[in-house]
Amino acid sequence: MTASIRQQAARVLLGNWTGHSTVPSHSLYPHQWSWDSAFIAIGLRHLSPRRAQVELESLLGSQWADGRIPHISFSPAVARDAYFPGPDFWQAVTQGGVETSGIIQPPVHALAAWLTHLADSDESVRRNFLARVYPKLVAWHAYLRDRRDLGGRGLVAIVHPWESGMDNSPAWDAALARVEPAPLESFTRRDTDHASDSDRPTDLDYGRYVQLAATYRDHGYDDGRTPFAFALEDPCFNALLIASEHALAEIASALSLDPVPHLKAAAALTSSLSTLFADGIFEARDLESERLVAAGTISGLVPLIVPGLVEAEELLATACGPRFRFGEVRMVPSYDLTGPAFEPGRYWRGPSWFNTAWLIHRGLVGLGRTDLAATLRTDVLELAATTGFAEYVDPHTGEPRGARDFSWTAALALDLEQP
Repeated sequence: MTASIRQQAARVLLGNWTGHSTVPSHSLYPHQWSWDSAFIAIGLRHLSPRRAQVELESLLGSQWADGRIPHISFSPAVARDAYFPGPDFWQAVTQGGVETSGIIQPPVHALAAWLTHLADSDESVRRNFLARVYPKLVAWHAYLRDRRDLGGRGLVAIVHPWESGMDNSPAWDAALARVEPAPLESFTRRDTDHASDSDRPTDLDYGRYVQLAATYRDHGYDDGRTPFAFALEDPCFNALLIASEHALAEIASALSLDPVPHLKAAAALTSSLSTLFADGIFEARDLESERLVAAGTISGLVPLIVPGLVEAEELLATACGPRFRFGEVRMVPSYDLTGPAFEPGRYWRGPSWFNTAWLIHRGLVGLGRTDLAATLRTDVLELAATTGFAEYVDPHTGEPRGARDFSWTAALALDLEQP
């Protein structure tokens, strides 16, 4: 990445900064999103470690009393109808008066906090950063392990496709088909005002998303009382929790606290994660049917980031094989290239994403596969530079899709550019 591209990435992040957090995109996503902010902090730390700390602190300021970190923290400076579902739909307000959504997103936050600390440990210590965020992150992980182990196997379940961060992945199709969609006339989408219909989830799927969220809302976001029509154990979500438990162990050690509980939690999760492995890839488990979902998605490759993963070599073989063609197509497709539901331009049904590429790159480095990591790094940096920091790209052509000047694309390019 040339100096001019570094400046362009910085321009994106500074342009999307609101004074206390960074929006993913002013047009498409005008509020603060949970896992976006974690990825953004990972890049921001190279521009301003303090601003990266503030990014995470701002997000944690919207944490619920039960420990959950909601997937959206709504900005009062943005029109209430600028995004749907907005605050009037969710009807969720924290004890501190912050309006939020009621669902969650993957737990990248402890990893982001640890990496942010390492960027300038002196500034971190001076601001007491780790000591302030550690108990909040512990509460977040406790919520996930205690309230969301719906299958009783020690794995976290997601109860809405949006909680995976991979909204319309083919892995959710069968479970979503059980959901009676909210009538189209009962809501107004805002995402298609800013992106092509062909890139976004269908109206039918969106109606199902709305119905699932409304049911959870109408049961007070109570994980014990809500009749979940959609509940799956997602490999990406659980792999990121494992990575973040390892990060919490590092944070605990830095604070002269006991890291062992976090290491034990990571080990237990890693053992349970193995029950999701089949046919060379990790697959989600549908808790209604108690069966693995035979859809090869990028979620099933993200466990490459898990330290000591016994399935790593088989997983690498799948990534490099005909289903994902690592090194032959652009970055890493979000869905099996040979799969029946593959669409190269529609959201999580085929396009390649920068955040999942960053996670795979981190996994490759951890496995000592510097050759594969270097190939992926070069591809990420080239595509970020040539697409105007696109949200995602066509895996065959590299054509930009979704929003431009997308914050996590700029942030993660900045991170990978570092020597």
